Amino acid sequence: MSFKQRWMLPEGIDELMPEQAAQLETLRRKLIDKMQGWGYKLVFPPLVEYLDSLLTGTGKALDLQTFKLTDQMSGRLMGIRADFTPQIARIAAHNLRDHKGVLRLCYIGNVLHTLPTGQGTSRNPIQLGAEIYGHAGPESDMEIVQLMIEMLASVDLDNDLLLDLGHVGIYRGLAKDAGLSEEQEQELFAALQRKEITQIASLLSDYQLSPENHSMLLALAELNGGVEILQQAKQVLNKASESVQKSLNTLQTMANLMMQRLPNVVLNFDLAELRGYHYHTGLVFAAYQADSSQAIAMGGRYDDIGADFGHAQPATGFSLDLKAIASQLPVEDEEQDVITVEWSDDVTQQQKIAELRSQGQTVIYELPK
Repeated sequence: MSFKQRWMLPEGIDELMPEQAAQLETLRRKLIDKMQGWGYKLVFPPLVEYLDSLLTGTGKALDLQTFKLTDQMSGRLMGIRADFTPQIARIAAHNLRDHKGVLRLCYIGNVLHTLPTGQGTSRNPIQLGAEIYGHAGPESDMEIVQLMIEMLASVDLDNDLLLDLGHVGIYRGLAKDAGLSEEQEQELFAALQRKEITQIASLLSDYQLSPENHSMLLALAELNGGVEILQQAKQVLNKASESVQKSLNTLQTMANLMMQRLPNVVLNFDLAELRGYHYHTGLVFAAYQADSSQAIAMGGRYDDIGADFGHAQPATGFSLDLKAIASQLPVEDEEQDVITVEWSDDVTQQQKIAELRSQGQTVIYELPK
């Protein structure tokens, strides 16, 4: 690499300049305070762990996103975290296993991705999130969604907010009812994510399913809209198994709770929304701003997390990229008053400067030339 190119960063890796860094630190303090005010306890997992720990359970879906390296002390493979969830699950299942009752944890730190998760997204985001362990009911789902929305509101990002909701149990149940093989399930899953109706219909015809299973799976791609779509879904999927009906009832319960507790948030239910399908087990959700296709915060339920660490328990949570949030906000142009003093060995002056700094003033020495 030539001298002129040494300043360049890898593609998708970014850094923050003083103004952006100061703004991000202000956001960090505000959002951490908000989570702690709800009773969430802050933890700081390490940046690297043994690979078999990072890719355990829910982490298996992160294999391709995880940078890998060899530990020179043990010879074992390690990974640089691509997501906090496996680490928080390990902490909850092992270090805090003896905690009585519901456990609330929050976190913040850098993660590293081998590839960007979307067009123009950073490969080294700063992930912030909160998780609840030990409660399986809709109340904990509602709490985590409400906390997420209130955090966005605290930084003025709740205007024209749309909350997209789905439930992975619906597709999972329909695929099981239809007797799809694992390969067919993944193939159809990919087409559903793209909402390619023609391809979905073609795949279902190739699978030679019963008319009922064919029509219910085909309907998923178009079952999206306001809360009224849930009643339509109950009619269209009325022949589905009990697990599918239970998932629909969960969405209806969440709709009722959200209309009461978050009346100003627009709700959209998408039964083909399968974000995190490979590790989520129930409700999934994402917050979007108007005219944006990139979610600014997202999460969902992942019950039985921690099983591979010897302590399975229900869990739900959300996360966001603090750098992405900061980029949505105008950089504050307020310049703090700065006191400039000449460099001196005067002890009295040094004491006065220390006093001013302790009062929150910014004092800068004018260094001799």
